[in-house]
Amino acid sequence: QVQMRESGGSLVQAGGSLRLSCAASGLRFDEYAMAWFRQAPGKEREEVSCITWSGGNTMYSDSVKGRFTISRDKAKNTVDLQMNSLKPEDTATYYCAADDGGSCTGAIFGYWGQGTQVTVSS
Repeated sequence: QVQMRESGGSLVQAGGSLRLSCAASGLRFDEYAMAWFRQAPGKEREEVSCITWSGGNTMYSDSVKGRFTISRDKAKNTVDLQMNSLKPEDTATYYCAADDGGSCTGAIFGYWGQGTQVTVSS
């Protein structure tokens, strides 16, 4: 049974930082591409960042590029999202997701966590 659990969401002031973490179990973590998505009320879900199975390639949406960093720890089966210089528009529920294809290109994410709330105050 695949389980993915996010943590680290909180209320933070604009300009601050947060680190989100996603712990995955029940899957061969080394074979999966991992991604972070977010969804704000009334808005479509947005893919924020993705990291390939090897960790050798990453992608970021234009809205977070240069501020967010994705990383994975194969020993712990975790994928983290370091978020710096946070803005009020980063406010959303953040979800981690896994794709068994291993690549961020054309990924179809079949496994999702329950989400963690990030609120950035101005």
